[in-house]
Amino acid sequence: QVHLVESGGGLVQAGGSLRLSCTASEVTFNTYAMGWFRRAPGKEREFVAAITWSGRTKYTADSVKDRFSIFKENAKNTMYLQMNSLTPEDTAVYYCAADTRPAQAMGSTNPGEIESWGQGTQVTVSS
Repeated sequence: QVHLVESGGGLVQAGGSLRLSCTASEVTFNTYAMGWFRRAPGKEREFVAAITWSGRTKYTADSVKDRFSIFKENAKNTMYLQMNSLTPEDTAVYYCAADTRPAQAMGSTNPGEIESWGQGTQVTVSS
């Protein structure tokens, strides 16, 4: 069973930055595509970013691509989401995800079909 653990959420003022982390087992990290999704209050879970198991290729949602970046450190079995210039609209629970389908497909996949999820970490951006 894939075990994902997120950390790094919190309260930040608009314009600030946060870095989320997601750790996984070595097998997962070196095999699965991984990504980040988020669910804002009253909204559906939406794709944020994905990265191939090698870390070489990344996909980021248009809505955040100028402010968010995804990367991973294979030696630490950790994936990150660097979030800059945060706005109140970024307030959401952020979820780490892992899937055997290609990272490129994660953005167009129904979140209900994603294979594994972390528990989520709350990000709150105050105005």
